[in-house]
Amino acid sequence: MNPEFHTYKNPSLAVDLVVFGYHNQSLSVLLLNRKDEPFKNGWTLPGGFLQMEETLQQVCNRIMHTKIGIENLYLEQLYSFDEPNRDPRGRVISIAHYALINPERFEIVAGKMANDVQWFPVNQLPALGFDHGLIFDQALQRLKSKILYYPVGFELLDETFTMPELQALYECILGITIDRRNFRRKILDAEYILLTGSKREGSKNRHPDLYKFNKALKQSNFQLNISAQQ
Repeated sequence: MNPEFHTYKNPSLAVDLVVFGYHNQSLSVLLLNRKDEPFKNGWTLPGGFLQMEETLQQVCNRIMHTKIGIENLYLEQLYSFDEPNRDPRGRVISIAHYALINPERFEIVAGKMANDVQWFPVNQLPALGFDHGLIFDQALQRLKSKILYYPVGFELLDETFTMPELQALYECILGITIDRRNFRRKILDAEYILLTGSKREGSKNRHPDLYKFNKALKQSNFQLNISAQQ
C-alpha cells in the first residue's frame, strides 16, 4: 500500500434523501425536525452518515427504516454536494438521493433521532438546515425533467386512474396548465398507459375510463414534449 495514503485526511460521507409525495393533487416533501445540534429543533431532509461497511444503497435503506419508518422505495442518486463548509461539524460530503412515493401507501413514523416528521407542500417549505434548501431545489428540477422521459407516475398514482388524474399529476409537478386534448394525444401516442376496460364509478354526469400504466414501458425511456397551455 502506498504509504502516502495515510497522510490524507478523510472527509465524512453522508447521504441525504429528498422524499417526494403526491396526494390530493399536491406535491409534498418529507422533512425531519432535528432533536440534536446542529440545527436542533429545525427542519432538514432525512439523512445519515455512511458507515465503513455500508454501500450507498444500504445507508439509504437504513435512513428510511430508522428515521422515517418506511422501506422499499424507488430511489435515484441525485448529485454530490461538497462545499467545504456545508456542515458546521466538519468536512462532510453528501451524496443526495431522491425518492417518489404515494403517501397513502405508507405510514410515516419519526425515529429516535427526530422530534417529528411531516409532509410539507413544496411551495411552503420552512427554512432548512445545512445546504438542504439547495439539495431540495436540485431534486425538484430533476423531477420536473424526469417526468418528461420516465414514467414517474408508477410510483405516485394508484394502480388505476383516469386521464384527468394523470394530467393533474403532470400539471402539479411541472407547475403549468396543459391543454387537455394535446396531453391526451401525446400520452396515448407514447403508449405510456393502457385502457383497463373499466370506468370510474360515482361520477354524477359521466363515468370516465380507467387506465393503468404500461409496465413494459417502465424499463424504457420515452419523450413527452409538453408545454404550457397558451
